[in-house]
This record gives sequence, structure tokens and C-alpha cells, in this order.
Amino acid sequence: MQQTRIDQGTAYWEKFMARWPDFRSLANATVDEVLKEWQGLGYYSRARNLHKTAQIIDADFPESHPTELDEWQSMPGIGAYTAAAICSICFDTPVAAIDGNVLRVLSRFLAIHEPIDRPSGRKPLEEFANAWVDSENPGRHNQAIMELGALTCTPHAPDCENCPLSSACASRHMPHEKVTLPPFKQGKTIVLDIALNFHIIVHGNQILMHKRPDNGVWGGLWAFPSAELPFDKQSEPFDVPEPLEKQLIARGPCGTPVKHLLSHRRLHVQFWLWKSPLKNKSGLGDWKTWEEAETLALPRVLERSWEDVKKSASQNASKTTA
Repeated sequence: MQQTRIDQGTAYWEKFMARWPDFRSLANATVDEVLKEWQGLGYYSRARNLHKTAQIIDADFPESHPTELDEWQSMPGIGAYTAAAICSICFDTPVAAIDGNVLRVLSRFLAIHEPIDRPSGRKPLEEFANAWVDSENPGRHNQAIMELGALTCTPHAPDCENCPLSSACASRHMPHEKVTLPPFKQGKTIVLDIALNFHIIVHGNQILMHKRPDNGVWGGLWAFPSAELPFDKQSEPFDVPEPLEKQLIARGPCGTPVKHLLSHRRLHVQFWLWKSPLKNKSGLGDWKTWEEAETLALPRVLERSWEDVKKSASQNASKTTA
């Protein structure tokens, strides 16, 4: 079912099972007969491996079938996921079956932004999944998470309002856009160009700093208030956050524009300077001196541009005063 519609795959399955209802009958078929029944599905190596597995089970387990995880993983074409699914559903082995649906649910639930096709992203998901699995009903647990991913936590339109995990999900407040919502893949993710504007809001010798939410890009780090738009609108300064828009004086560009590459986005960063006549208590952040702000945990893109932006803001302020 990886790239086949459920209704189409179900028809193949019913026909296949009617002809070969068990491993014994499948083992006695020829590989050409098996491939013919498989015709149209693609992934023909899976048909051949299934046939080989049936022959091995027929020869090595004449009165039974494998029940252990390592036994199933030794079969042709059966990897960790398939073995875990078989053993948890059929034999109540407490092991997590991790398919694409499960990876999507858990990467969003935990707000894992590391690529799931690399150890840095995959390992914490696997550790959590195996610790989380219901030891008494592992098969039901695994099927429930798969079903949640297939029907609720879908790739492009997750139904968070009706998700039973929403209250504890670390991604529940994130924008439901492909470029911001996990999971991410390093090898296959299309890198999108995004225009990112940082607002340098100055009051005297202080600047407004905002601590980013724990979930999302640069979670928990400090930065200037920011806004994103599609790359084709990068030259626009954007509107500043609504609570401040009537209280600020625009001072124009600040510092040198830079590019910053993330795993799934290429950021085209510009800095814009604003003067705040009042020390606004907008709730958008905290006022810090430049020296205080520099000691905060900053995203790499700000760390690289800090001195340039600070110098530009100081020069602009001096010109204004003069």
C-alpha cells in the first residue's frame, strides 16, 4: 500500500489470499504465478521475497511458523517495521511498529525537527515509540497509531481538533504548512526560499528581544520580532506586529542582508530598524541593552550578523539625532 490506493490494493489482496490462503500453498506456487497475480502493483521484488519467505517457512517450520522478532527479520525482504508489525499484532510482542504514519504522528507529537531519515531525527523517535508501546496490547497500540496517522494526523491537513493526542502535542500551535510542520527528510525535502525580516525595535540604548516558542524553528532561542513572506516579496519591510504598528517610527534597512540555510528552508534575511518613542509593554518581548541581548541564546543567523546589525543601528540612530 506504500504508493497504491487502498481500494486497488485490497482487490489484489483478496484475489491473492483466495488463491494462496497460507504459506504452504504459496510455497508450492511458481514464482511466475506469483508475479502474474502481483502484476500492476509494482515493487516486484516484494512478490519474489514473499514467495521465498513462504518456501523457507514451509521447509524450516513444517508444523508451525516463526514467532520471534529475529526469526522474522531473517526472512527475505522483511525489515524492522514488518517484523514488528507481525510480532506485535499476531504474537503480542511488545515492540513498536514504526511506519510512515507513526513517524509523522510522533515527530509532530514530540516536535522533532531533525530529519527523520538521519539518526539524529530517527533515533529519538524509535526510543520513544518502544518505550511508549502498550505492553499488554502492543498490536492494538501499533494499529491505533498507524490509524491516527492515516485518518487524523495526515500529511497536509491534520485534524488537530479531533486528535486524542492534541492536548499534549508539542506541534499543536504550529502553522499547518508543509515547510513548518514535521516530519522533515534531509534527502527528499524540497528546500523552499523564504523571505525573513527581523525588526530591530530600538528605544534609547535598548532593543526589543523575543523568546521564540519551544516548538518550531529556533525553539527557546531569543531573536528580534520577525515575519515571513514568500520569497517574491522579500523587498517589502512587512508590517510590524499589530500592538506596535501605531507607535513606531520606521528607520529603514539595517545591516547587510544574509542567506541562511535550514534543512527545509533557505532563508533570505533582512533587518529593518524601527524607533519606539515609548518603552512599549506589548507582551512581544523584553527590552534589553545590546550587551544584555548578546548574552542570550541566539540563532546562528543572528549571531553571525550581530555586530553588523548593531553597528548599522548605532549609525542610523546617530544620523537621526544629528
